[in-house]
Amino acid sequence: MGKWKLYIKNFEAYLKIEKSLSQNSVDAYLHDVELLEQYTELNDNNASPGDLELKNFENFIAHLHDLGLSDRSQARIISGLKAFYKYLLTDEYVSKDPTTLLEGPKLGKKLPDTLSFEEIEKLIAALDLSKPENVRNKAMLETLYSSGLRVSELIQLKISHIYFDVEFIRVIGKGNKERLIPIGSEALKHIKIYIEHIRNKMPQHQQYSDILFLNKHGKPISRVMVFLVIKNLAEKIALQKNISPHTFRHSFATHLIEGGADLRAVQQMLGHSSITTTEIYTHLDQQYLKESLTLHHPRLMHH
Repeated sequence: MGKWKLYIKNFEAYLKIEKSLSQNSVDAYLHDVELLEQYTELNDNNASPGDLELKNFENFIAHLHDLGLSDRSQARIISGLKAFYKYLLTDEYVSKDPTTLLEGPKLGKKLPDTLSFEEIEKLIAALDLSKPENVRNKAMLETLYSSGLRVSELIQLKISHIYFDVEFIRVIGKGNKERLIPIGSEALKHIKIYIEHIRNKMPQHQQYSDILFLNKHGKPISRVMVFLVIKNLAEKIALQKNISPHTFRHSFATHLIEGGADLRAVQQMLGHSSITTTEIYTHLDQQYLKESLTLHHPRLMHH
């Protein structure tokens, strides 16, 4: 058993027995520490909890910030990490506590706006489905939120890359990197409706026959179009947030991590290559990815 696993196990026992915390609180603390463990593994495979310095924690929190985690979430995770190191110090697993100078999120730093699950539901519900383009827009927004795609990936999504039976889509991301991501049955349902009732009746152009989302002229929709659809809906429901298609991507990541998902799985679904090399991911079982998504993504849980 590695040091992380051992320390986490003992921390858990300490929280339950000495602190007599409820299972929910214990799980929240453990999730905070596991996120740090995953981040550390992704960045420096051999660092144990005693090797980390203030800088490592600051980078970790900055990373959560970039994923769109709310200040409240970040602050909660910091307090979880401080509790962990306080424990390690008490039991003499570490000789110094690197988290003492770790501060909460700088509230001045502009966080990307993220939407709550309810706000996303409300946005999507505001679409008037008697208009054909809104049947497309519904499929589009469900896909954005259920898969955390970049806008560029959404507008290039190919019909032949949607695997309806296994509920995965193949996405060509930055630098032509391909990835397979789980997609919710809700999004797939709306994609089917859109293909059968709307897309099939549009002007058909040979060169776009495999592109999923088309405008009324049968050509691929533009980034601006996706942007406007979202802006208009936000106005319609009087949402006071500055949102863009990227907001859906942020919300997707945030809802997963706040729901307890694994940082690795989230990174992989977002197609972030910057954090690490691909080897870590190759042995990540697709089924595990799907379980992680089904467990932690509100769109898939609530149905």
